[in-house]
Amino acid sequence: ADIISTVEFNHTGELLATGDKGGRVVIFQREQESKNQPHRRGEYNVYSTFQSHEPEFDYLKSLEIEEKINKIRWLPQQNAAYFLLSTNDKTVKLWKVSERDKRPEGYNLKDEDGRLRDPSMITMLRVPVLRPMDLMVEATPRRVFANAHTYHINSISVNSDYETYMSADDLRINLWNFEITNQSFNIVDIKPANMEELTEVITAAEFHPHHCNTFVYSSSKGTIRLCDMRASALCDRHSKFFEEPEDPSNRSFFSEIISSISDVKFSHSGRYIMTRDYLTVKVWDLNMENRPIETYQVHDYLRSKLCSLYENDCIFDKFECVWNGSDSVIMTGSYNNFFRMFDRNTKRDVTLEASRENSKPRAILKPRKVCVGGKRRKDEISVDSLDFSKKILHTAWHPSENIIAVAATNNLYIFQDKVN
Repeated sequence: ADIISTVEFNHTGELLATGDKGGRVVIFQREQESKNQPHRRGEYNVYSTFQSHEPEFDYLKSLEIEEKINKIRWLPQQNAAYFLLSTNDKTVKLWKVSERDKRPEGYNLKDEDGRLRDPSMITMLRVPVLRPMDLMVEATPRRVFANAHTYHINSISVNSDYETYMSADDLRINLWNFEITNQSFNIVDIKPANMEELTEVITAAEFHPHHCNTFVYSSSKGTIRLCDMRASALCDRHSKFFEEPEDPSNRSFFSEIISSISDVKFSHSGRYIMTRDYLTVKVWDLNMENRPIETYQVHDYLRSKLCSLYENDCIFDKFECVWNGSDSVIMTGSYNNFFRMFDRNTKRDVTLEASRENSKPRAILKPRKVCVGGKRRKDEISVDSLDFSKKILHTAWHPSENIIAVAATNNLYIFQDKVN
């Protein structure tokens, strides 16, 4: 139940939310800098924990709906409270997280324990006063958006107008207004009239960071469609279609499976899209549809292991990818608790490991290398000894600083760059 299923920084980076398989959301808050402990700035401590979703049962379809949190998305902060969206397979909820450090005392009709007083005993009028109390962080569900998805929700994305958001499942994408819970607007529907003709499903979707009319969605066939909501109400006809022609020399039984896109992310600038498939991360320019401008090999040494990865179902793992704040570095996960970083300017890349053995506080992470064949050097790890049960699917990058959050099964690691 405590396996982490999503990680997300808020817009300032002061808060970090994680969701897990047990339906819980844990929010971490960054420590404020103190004069006597300047190095403690950057440490994140638990701020609030709440149960977002409960297991349910769909009696009409005889299906269990698990409570696992698939995605969390923060809304920009407008007042003292924080708002976030969390979703499981079927239901999206809008949560308000607020602080309380005062409580009212001196009621007329109730005593201090909250019991009602006998009205005949009340002889004078008291003015209630606010008294300080220990800080309490409360999470309350403000909206519940339910009953709109036949299939499992894989993505939610807040629009740049901050009035609407979308939720995507395998075959449809719905547009919601934050104020309206009982109806949504269907903007993409790829469900064929005959389900036997189904050839692809939607795997991820995201709104453009600046243009509220534009969004992208990726498919299990390795294609990305950019849609413009100004063109028509139902965006079944895309504005742009991004697809890389397949190299015939690399064609194999697994080609279709490994080309399925597991994540799609707009850059902060809005100029590029990053996609993650099983073996690579690709960066696309919105102005060039026929091929990506950059392709990074995440773990090419697994190409010879696809058969065994298919047999143990690892080939269907859905890895996410993230940009740093300036869009110059991208990060994504791999197996053996490894995660990869690619610098787009210098073209340098590094493999790092998130594990308890090498993650002492303030210890510097050593780059790891995987050796494919031949002689193995002392500091290398053989591809045959990689642990495929230890996988990093979910990562997040602070919006403005070099602080990253990496979820390794039920552990959350937070790393920051070395401060001299």
